Formats: sequence, structure tokens, C-alpha cells
Amino acid sequence: MSGFSRRLFLQASGLALLGLGVRRLAALARPRPWADVPWKVQQVLKQLFGDRPVLDGHVQLDVPTVAADGRVVPVMIESDLPMGADRYVKAVHLLVDNNPDIHLAEFRLTPQIGQAFVSTRIKMRMTSPIRAVIETSDGALWGAAADVRVTVNGCG
Repeated sequence: MSGFSRRLFLQASGLALLGLGVRRLAALARPRPWADVPWKVQQVLKQLFGDRPVLDGHVQLDVPTVAADGRVVPVMIESDLPMGADRYVKAVHLLVDNNPDIHLAEFRLTPQIGQAFVSTRIKMRMTSPIRAVIETSDGALWGAAADVRVTVNGCG
């Protein structure tokens, strides 16, 4: 009789599936980007939004992974949230963790704009996470974060 039976195969398959399930649970339990925010950024978020939590989703942050020049870093922020008269994106906040002024920009929007979209260029002091926070008219906060590596210093 061969060394690999049907029973051994089924047992190995079951263990493999169990391993995949454990790995998936670990991925689901992984902390979100807004749970691991540095203290100084937490202070700025608290000043801006009080104790309201920033939730993941509804924000697309488009930045380069490597910025060749920190003096001119393109940033695009877009939200899929509706821009209706009763509920809309009223503000877009841009934060850069390692800049001298963490709260780099705030853009105020009205429902008449039709779509929550901001495109700008920023100055970055050094390699840092960039965070976009969308604030809705009903007080909800949604965010996204991305790391940008700066190769030439921008802010001195």
C-alpha cells in the first residue's frame, strides 16, 4: 500500500483550509491605518474633529509612492460619497505626518460642486505618511492614508 492514503489527503486538505481561515482572520484583525496614528497627529485630529473617529473608506488618495522632489508633490483626493442637498462632503482635510505644520490644507465644498474631488501640489519636508480626511455635512469622517518617500528635501 502506498504511503499517502485518501485519509491522509483529506486530513492534510482540512489543515490547509484551516490555515487559510486563520490567515484570513488575522488579516481581518489587522489594525486599520487610523488606529495606528502617531501621537502628534492624534493631537491635530482631536483639535480638528474632537472625539469623532475617522473611518476607513469612501476616500481615494492618489499620491506618488516616491516623490523625486519634495517641493512639488502631486496629490489627488476623491470621494464616492453623494453630493446632495441633504448630505454632502463639506470639507477635505490634508495632513502630512512629518511636516512642520501637520494640517497642511483644508478645502471647503458645497453640494453645487457636484463631486468631491481635490487636486493640488504640496511641499513635503521628508518621507512621510499623507492622510486625507473627508468630513460630511452630518459629521461623519472618512479617511485614507498613503506613504510617500521624498528623495529631495522640500521644506528644509
